[in-house]
Amino acid sequence: MATFSMDTSQLVVRARAGDARARQHLLDRHRDRLRRMIELRMDRRLLARIDPSDVVQETLFDADRNLDDYLRERPLPFYPWLRKIAWERLIDLHRRHVDAKRRSVRREDAVAFSLSPDSTDALAGRLIDPRSGPSANLLRQEVRDRISAALALLRPRDREILVLRFLEQLSTEEIAVELDMTKSGVKSRITRAAERLRDLLLLDQSGEVDP
Repeated sequence: MATFSMDTSQLVVRARAGDARARQHLLDRHRDRLRRMIELRMDRRLLARIDPSDVVQETLFDADRNLDDYLRERPLPFYPWLRKIAWERLIDLHRRHVDAKRRSVRREDAVAFSLSPDSTDALAGRLIDPRSGPSANLLRQEVRDRISAALALLRPRDREILVLRFLEQLSTEEIAVELDMTKSGVKSRITRAAERLRDLLLLDQSGEVDP
């Protein structure tokens, strides 16, 4: 079987057995996912001076350096492990460049939640039914500003699970690992969070939900 056709779990097994090609492909195959996550999570104030591609490369360098320990212990599925390295790097960048005057940065506060216009549009498009009628078409035209406001009103756990699922495009299993939940719990929370966001988007100026 060609290395490039293997899934991640097969590559992990081959890499653990000493297959150098599988090891390299294991790291390379998640490059685009990491970049999407880093571009989404990086504080907007850092983008002018730090290239997300550099953060991706540094993350993969750290992962390669620690891969033997991972392959021996396998504490997490591979991508959540790789994502954790990227997250810690973002926290460090935030601490050094944005929060330098603070002695400590709480993990949940370290990376500011800030969606780019493209990400806002992408999330809106995934949550609004494209087959809806004229009223929904009008909503989509206004949605960039309104969805940003609605996301700010969501409970943090609801906002986070929508970002993980619809923007980072993590699988149910990967989200379950990230949030320490069951897969059924993840599915239920995604449904509830999406419904709450839709309700907020349908709020009119009087604060009542449209019928």
